[in-house]
Amino acid sequence: MATTQITLGYPSGTKIFQETDLEGTAIAVASGAATVYQIEVDNALNTVASFVKLWNAASGSVTVGTTAPDWCLMVPASVKRSFSMVDGVAFGTALTAACVTTAGTAGTTNPTSSVIVKIVYA
Repeated sequence: MATTQITLGYPSGTKIFQETDLEGTAIAVASGAATVYQIEVDNALNTVASFVKLWNAASGSVTVGTTAPDWCLMVPASVKRSFSMVDGVAFGTALTAACVTTAGTAGTTNPTSSVIVKIVYA
């Protein structure tokens, strides 16, 4: 598991968050307000669907499997998907992410293999 944060020059203040093995533990993407513009999920190494869950909350206040996510993105087995939000999606408090094999609120099972997630936000 490796997390990378890169600040882009244009548009001003835009950043790329990358986690090479997002799992069922809540991880902070942004500790303050953030607007998400694109999410790329690489689930190519898994034989079952993976669900990337996003919360408008600080990572310390999220309990994966109990705290209802604000967004849940399903990526089928053995594929890579990109989700674009042209006008951006605002997370006013903070941005936290996790990845499990169950949709909805419940579920804490990690994907069997690595799921690479990139999030472009400002």
